[in-house]
Amino acid sequence: MGSKRERDEQTDGEVKRQKVEEEEVDSPKTKAFENPLLPLASYNDDDEEERRREAIRRRDDKANGKEEAVVDGSVNEVVGGDDEDDEDEEDFGFHQAKRNRAVEVRRDCPYLDTVNRQALDFDFEKFCSISLTNLNVYACLVCGKYYQGRGPKSHAYTHSLEAGHHIFINLKTEKVFCLPDGYEINDPSLDDIRHVLNPRFSREQVEQLDRSKLWARALDGSDYLPGLVGLNNIKETDFLNVTIQALMRVTPLRNFFLIPENYQHCKAPLVHRFGELTRKIWHARNFKGQVSPHEFLQAVMKASNKEFKIGAQSDPLVFLTWLLRTLHKALKKKNTSIIHQCFQGELEVVKEMQSKGTERRESGDDQNGGSENPNVVRETSKMPFLMLPLDLPPPPLFKDVMEKNIIPQVPLFNIMKKFDGETITEVVRPQIARMRYRVTKLPPYIIMHMQRFTKNNFFVEKNPTLVNFPVKNLELKDYIPLPTPEDDEKSRSKYDLISNIVHDGKPSEGSYRVFVQRKSEEQWYEVQDLHVSETLPQMVALSEAYIQVYELQDQH
Repeated sequence: MGSKRERDEQTDGEVKRQKVEEEEVDSPKTKAFENPLLPLASYNDDDEEERRREAIRRRDDKANGKEEAVVDGSVNEVVGGDDEDDEDEEDFGFHQAKRNRAVEVRRDCPYLDTVNRQALDFDFEKFCSISLTNLNVYACLVCGKYYQGRGPKSHAYTHSLEAGHHIFINLKTEKVFCLPDGYEINDPSLDDIRHVLNPRFSREQVEQLDRSKLWARALDGSDYLPGLVGLNNIKETDFLNVTIQALMRVTPLRNFFLIPENYQHCKAPLVHRFGELTRKIWHARNFKGQVSPHEFLQAVMKASNKEFKIGAQSDPLVFLTWLLRTLHKALKKKNTSIIHQCFQGELEVVKEMQSKGTERRESGDDQNGGSENPNVVRETSKMPFLMLPLDLPPPPLFKDVMEKNIIPQVPLFNIMKKFDGETITEVVRPQIARMRYRVTKLPPYIIMHMQRFTKNNFFVEKNPTLVNFPVKNLELKDYIPLPTPEDDEKSRSKYDLISNIVHDGKPSEGSYRVFVQRKSEEQWYEVQDLHVSETLPQMVALSEAYIQVYELQDQH
């Protein structure tokens, strides 16, 4: 009888095992694993998934009469009743090991000394290097590569066995695990890695940024200035680098993006990538003295439908216009945002056109603004602006005695007359009209751009005219008439230059660089991609200025 019972149990066990194997072969987990390009559902072992599975397991165990006991921070099961069969015990042991791996926390780990901070770089997109998915990605703290999951069939688990690398950090939750053992490591020595992965700023630290004159030291021994780190030129992306460096000087904009709680309601990836880049640029505990805007550039490519992309030179003016509008659209509440609070001003526009059905007079009356011409229709409107376009005088057609092109110079005062409310600007599109502009509201930060590039039917021309402008104390009321303010607080109209983007070379082959001021020491720096060097304020005024950002002075 005993031998027959053993044979029956053996037969039942084989049938069960065969059934389990067939289920595993047909399961979606196995099929997902066979195709590494699919998002692997079996890798989704985040905290929320673990809690969901834990709740289901507890409900099933309660129905089966099982209980739990917590011993030394780890979960152990106390099984009520008699043991049923070997397979139930094996299945129970598998679930127990999985739960222990998820909840067991240890302060000591024998592999902590294998962490190689020199190999870590969190500036790139958080995608698994094998499955190319961004779900539940871990970074190996030994070689710096990204792998998905930490379960027994995951790429990170396989990497830990093949390469002998055991320390991994979850790029989203910032939890550190030891694989293949599976326990979580809670050691304060890893906090610096978490700070580089996700830089943090308190509101007190943000307020002190413009007062700090200290340099920071990277892990490789190089010194860098927080807020003035070099940006990698991935491939003809200097247009993006100079724009970012210029915007980093705008204090309210920078402070807004240094605190993620300010825009956590926003779902646009571009906003969060811009915030991450801002925090990395101003972080004082970086492992290297440079930052790669790779993730931000990927978000730009997606949000702009590849209007701005790697390998194609673009105009920083076009990019800045698009970026400000896109950020405002994503952040606006009650029709305002941090973008409009910093940059939006107001113009009064007077538009004079010939009325329909009449021919334009060619008499001297047109020189008087058409005020005495009954056939002229005049429209007056208020128009908000984020930047002011300044027209440069055309360069001379002839060369000097030395057969060299004459590079003319023009004072900023002359080209600012466009906004005095009296100077007439002729426009052709969408219809022929005469425009007069007057500034009725000044923003805290005013962006001006010189219209250096003009397109004709054949090529792009560049106007090399130099503009003479003051670096400090630009008093706008000396240039253009301003509205009479109701209180003294709004009467401020004196600005200081904080950034100046310039273009060097031919229109189609040139490059961009930017002059920026570090507020804590009032020192000017020239930044071109990774190169950051001190410069004199006099050198800023000698360049071919393209885009300028001025800051309204605080008068206390």
